Amino acid sequence: MSPIIGIAPCRSLPDYVESVRRAGGDPRVFDPLQDKPGEVVTEIHGLLLTGGVDIDPVRYGEERHPTVTAIEPERDAFEFALIQAARGARLPIFGICRGLQVMNVAFGGTLVQDIAAEEAGTLPHTVPVPPCAIAHEVWISKGSRLWTLMQEKMVDADTCSVNSRHHQAIKRIAPGFEVTATAPDGVIEAIECPDAPFCLGVQWHPENFWRTGEFRPLFEGFIEACRQ
Repeated sequence: MSPIIGIAPCRSLPDYVESVRRAGGDPRVFDPLQDKPGEVVTEIHGLLLTGGVDIDPVRYGEERHPTVTAIEPERDAFEFALIQAARGARLPIFGICRGLQVMNVAFGGTLVQDIAAEEAGTLPHTVPVPPCAIAHEVWISKGSRLWTLMQEKMVDADTCSVNSRHHQAIKRIAPGFEVTATAPDGVIEAIECPDAPFCLGVQWHPENFWRTGEFRPLFEGFIEACRQ
């Protein structure tokens, strides 16, 4: 049987759903109005946290920056409960863009609310169209789970090129997590928890490449962990 992958709903679901299917998973998109996090985690084998709007800064003890204009407190509440329930059940967790940020904040980290305003000299991290437009490269830490999964796709043994659609980033990493990829400007691009079966987040959007397969190993590694 294919492992059932619970997917946090967002506005651009098709690429996430297709990425999961292509990697051998059975996608189930949650309904926040009907599903109860503590119950649905008993019905899935892994949790995929998707992209979307900013997390309410109150979640990490800060006042809202003027650039934080769209938040969804109900979505925050649902996803934070989901991730805590999934972590308690030791389910594999894969976070993408906002999903990485949810992981970090849920476990005690903080965010840069606006990269351009708070970090001088950074690269462009918001390249919205086309969805798979390459924005910059990332440097991946050797020996990490991310590095192991992406070995065949990397250039010069430790770099790969990614798309990018975010104006926020990790500031303080959550306890128990490690930074496993950065952009050349130092912006954190991936984190993982080495003590978990699979708990990995990336800041770019690998789901947009399901047709060409550049990041299929990430989804395949996640699905394989869910099988176990």
